[in-house]
This record gives sequence, C-alpha cells and structure tokens, in this order.
Amino acid sequence: MNRVRAWCLAPTAGVLATLFLIPLAILLGYALLTRGAYGGAFPPWTFENWQRLADPLYLGILGRSVAVALVSTAICLVLGFPLALFIARAGRRKHLYLYLVILPFWTSFLVRTYAWMFLLRDTGLINEALLALGLIEEPLPLLYNYGAVILGLVYGYLPFMVLPLYATLERLDPALLEAAADLGARPWQTLRRVVAPLSMPGIRAGSLLVFIPCLGAYLTPDLLGGGKTILVGTLIQNQFTNARDWPFGAALSLGVMAVVMALLMGLIRRQDEGVL
Repeated sequence: MNRVRAWCLAPTAGVLATLFLIPLAILLGYALLTRGAYGGAFPPWTFENWQRLADPLYLGILGRSVAVALVSTAICLVLGFPLALFIARAGRRKHLYLYLVILPFWTSFLVRTYAWMFLLRDTGLINEALLALGLIEEPLPLLYNYGAVILGLVYGYLPFMVLPLYATLERLDPALLEAAADLGARPWQTLRRVVAPLSMPGIRAGSLLVFIPCLGAYLTPDLLGGGKTILVGTLIQNQFTNARDWPFGAALSLGVMAVVMALLMGLIRRQDEGVL
C-alpha cells in the first residue's frame, strides 16, 4: 500500500520540485554571486549580499513592512470576523453573500488598485465630494502614504480572511451558544469565551493568508504609496528592475522568506504547546 501511495504521489512531488525547489536553488545561486558592472549576476562567489541585509537601512524597511502587514492583518481580522459570522448565520442567503465576497476576484487586481487611485487622489471622488459639501477647504492627502497602502492591502486581501473564518464558524454547533445563554452568559461573553476560542483555526489560517502576501506585496505599495513608502516588496522589485542588482535582490527575497518561515515555525510551535 505504501508503494502504491508513493507512485501516486510521485507526479505531484515532481511538479513541486520543478516549480519550487529548482527556482529556489537558482535564487540561492544568484544570491551568492556578484553584481556585474552593468547589472546581472556573475562570479566570483561572495557573501557580501547577505552581509548587506544587516544594514540598518534595509532592516528599517523590513521592520516597516512587517508593521504594515501586521496592521493590515489586524484590520482584516476586525472587519472579517463579524462579516464571516453574519454570513454563517445568514441561512439560505449565505451563498449569495459568499458570492459578493469573492466578486472582486472577477476583475484584475491592478484595475481595482487603479480605481482606488482615482478615488483617493487630490482630484478624486472623495476629495471632490468633501469640497462640494464644504467640509474641507483643500484636498486631503489621501494618496501616496502608508494609510493608502494599508487601505489597499485590506481591500485586496480581506476575502482571504473572511473565507477561512466562515468555514470555521459555519461548523460551530448552535447548541453551544444556546447552552452559554442558558448559563447566563451575555452575548459579548459568549463571543469572547465560546465563539472566539472555537474559531481559532480560522483566525490562524486567515491571518497567515493575509499576512504573508501583505509582507511581500509590491504592486499596492508602489501604486498607492508612490515613492514615499518603500516596503520590502518594492525594494526587491527595484533590485531586479531599476538597480539590476540581481544578487542582492535574490538575497532579499530569501531573507524575507526566512522571516516568514520563522514566524510560521513559531506559530506552529505555540499551537503545539497549546498557547494559541
């Protein structure tokens, strides 16, 4: 039986090795090479690219990227939990609400990001409406800042938080809520002591699905943040395009991957210890 299972898994293992391990090995090779005079990656082998990661400038960019990803994930959780709970209790209309959640995926992410630019710019709909109502005297700086970046990230990745939470909350036994009410628990106490602990698998899955792409995002920070917000995803993209420093860009990519893996391992360890 084990031999049959191995033969059945062999094609999948081959595809994963081709699409993941081989590109990762190529990236590691680039990270150990030297930038050429006109860009690219050439011998000799060196660890200078890894040493540059300890530069306070790049550590500060990585710290800001982690902070922006954490804030975006927290906002997605605050907004997504009540929405997922509402959908789970919506009865026959839950499928309609789920379609509405995934509806933005039917259009290009780039188009949706440009739409936010048109809304947030100085001559955009929001500022024009506030000026017409007399609430402000000059346009508000809504674009090209960290607030706009976080707004774009939350809008783009909120469904990734809602769907795992919905999958968990839908399986929640209503009898547990009735039992908590019979024992005198108020709605807030029931939410905090019954619903939230039982929905932790969905919270963990949704947080990971949001945090990881937010940490490496470059399109949203580049368009909504402009040149005023440099995050690690934008920095990596610039190394491979404008700076043509492929070795350092590869080292940055692997460094971010190492940070994500460390966070994942820490989360798994805390989960095994029963802390989360």
